[in-house]
Amino acid sequence: MRYYIIAGEASGDLHAANLMKQLLLLDPKADFRFWGGDRMQAVGGELVVHYKTISFMGFIEVVLNLKAILKNISFCKKDIEDYHPDALILVDYPGFNLRIAKWAKPKGLKVFYYISPQIWAWKQSRVHAINRNVDRMFAILPFEKDFYKKFNYDIDFVGHPLLDAIADDLVEEPSVIRHRHDFGDKKVVLLMPGSRKQEIRSMLPVMLEAAAINKGYKYVLAGVKSIPIDLYANILGSADVKIVTGQTYSLLSVSNAAMVTSGTATLETALFEVPEVVCYKGSAISYQIAKRLIKVKYISLVNLILDRVVVKELIQSEMTAERLSDELRKVLSDEATIAKMKADYKELKQVLGGGGASRKVAQGIFNALDHV
Repeated sequence: MRYYIIAGEASGDLHAANLMKQLLLLDPKADFRFWGGDRMQAVGGELVVHYKTISFMGFIEVVLNLKAILKNISFCKKDIEDYHPDALILVDYPGFNLRIAKWAKPKGLKVFYYISPQIWAWKQSRVHAINRNVDRMFAILPFEKDFYKKFNYDIDFVGHPLLDAIADDLVEEPSVIRHRHDFGDKKVVLLMPGSRKQEIRSMLPVMLEAAAINKGYKYVLAGVKSIPIDLYANILGSADVKIVTGQTYSLLSVSNAAMVTSGTATLETALFEVPEVVCYKGSAISYQIAKRLIKVKYISLVNLILDRVVVKELIQSEMTAERLSDELRKVLSDEATIAKMKADYKELKQVLGGGGASRKVAQGIFNALDHV
């Protein structure tokens, strides 16, 4: 079977790659053509566009790059037509993928969506378009099934793929990791400023200021492979922070606390039971637009899933070095705060369900196709 897959971000690249591995177990002759990243490319198939060239953050950034986005959509449609896939698999990345779904469904293509767009947060009316244009939706957050049910749309809750990704990734003992990176006996604080250049330029300087206030710890920056090392180095300057690229899970397994930009990383950190402070700061205009449109109480997945404050969120004007430093001190040394957060993390794991998300999605897609 021929599978055309579109993943537009680092997290999508990870989950799509694991899905591809599971599809190969069911369909050893599977042929993949995709928009994605290095992880998908390592599985096999033809990489058409790397996600790092198409990832834009915020309303203003999208508007400024609208011409390029529309050009990419046009190119994508033609590429799909030329490939003649048996299945079109869309992974998150809603601004782009929902447009492709709307175009593809009337053409008779089988459209599958893995990782539901966060339409429960804003633009809830999109649920009707999804119902029309997507043959099957695979959701990874437990409350999403009930949300769609309100609109008479039955979807599959498959559990969160991070549970499997983490289990598959870790092979080394924490003592080995600490020794390799020369962490010594100091507590390790992980800096996770995001996977996009815009995020990093906005978040990392404030994280560094907070680190300078809280001395005596080993600060480590979890670098993303798709980001040039020079970008990190130029912001770090002479700061006493070690850069380690492409080893986030290993670093989380030995970290005592973390400063994390809002996104999938907040959930990854929680699943490793690392006390964290969640940060977000965007352009003033983008933030004001988002504030008026988004209908959720929290920005971190941890708080959203448990529907209460588990981790502290510092948003926009609250995201200062002083506030971040204060909250970091709590998750590093306040025993009551640490114990409560870790207890909440254990509940989070139970709510997310068991493993096997990628396997369930692959089986669902494979069973829905006409096999000759």
